[in-house]
Amino acid sequence: MALPFTFGAMLKNRRQGVAIFAAMLILYLAGLGIFVRAEMHGNPLLEQAGVISGLNMEGKEVRSGIINSVLFAQSTTVTSCGAVNSMHDSMMPVSGLILMFNMAIGEVIFGGVGTGLIGMLSYAILTMFLAGLMIGRTPELMGKKLELFEMVMSLIVILSPAILLLLLSSIAISIQTGLSSLSNSGPHGLSEIIYAFASTSGNNGSAFAGLNANTIFYNLTTSLAMLIGRFSTIIPALAIAGSLANKKIVPSSVATFPTTGLLFIFMLIGVIIVVGALTFFPVFTLGPLLEHLLMITGKTF
Repeated sequence: MALPFTFGAMLKNRRQGVAIFAAMLILYLAGLGIFVRAEMHGNPLLEQAGVISGLNMEGKEVRSGIINSVLFAQSTTVTSCGAVNSMHDSMMPVSGLILMFNMAIGEVIFGGVGTGLIGMLSYAILTMFLAGLMIGRTPELMGKKLELFEMVMSLIVILSPAILLLLLSSIAISIQTGLSSLSNSGPHGLSEIIYAFASTSGNNGSAFAGLNANTIFYNLTTSLAMLIGRFSTIIPALAIAGSLANKKIVPSSVATFPTTGLLFIFMLIGVIIVVGALTFFPVFTLGPLLEHLLMITGKTF
């Protein structure tokens, strides 16, 4: 959380660091709000049966309760923490969706070692490219012109871990070796697999825990996810840094799109959500969203 402010201080533009942090914080609080509501509402089937009053306490430490468990789970998946104080596999389907989304977009909400600020700046480059298309001007960020090379490298940072996650998940659900490790069938089983590869490719370390990943297949594939997920992010980021370092600073003018205001912050948030939605909407629909809809109709897994 301190790195955006450090970034602004290094640029001698503290407002730039604050703008990046604001985008992270808004995404964090939005996910936290949806998460809290899902867990406080709980399983409607149990509520209808009169078993409980709506709260989802399954898999949670009773001394922590729902709020502290949700706060910890949200925080551990937006950073490269991996520690847990409750069983993520026992969370409601919508809650699981939030946790997977946090990691699948590259842990750009605060982030941790090797992630976070790198990914967020890549999204910022993409945002400025889209802004440049709208105003008909070569995009600029940090006073440097963004050209084809920076765009290609930033897209590699953003899309390579996502493509890897989807490819490995598709292999896992296509062979018996991958399916034999599941403890739940149906869409919840798919969520377990997606979560495992999202966690490893994002260098997180937490798990749904319903998946037995200690097999030859998952040991090899999750190791591959960690290897490619890290280097496919770090190497292009270093290439962008080297390219921008060799460019001269362009003086700002009236035509320069400001990157410290509310418009930039909300455009950046919008790009993250849209790219995440377009990339993962099909698999999230078949996983947690489908599980949520089936749960409402009376079917659980």
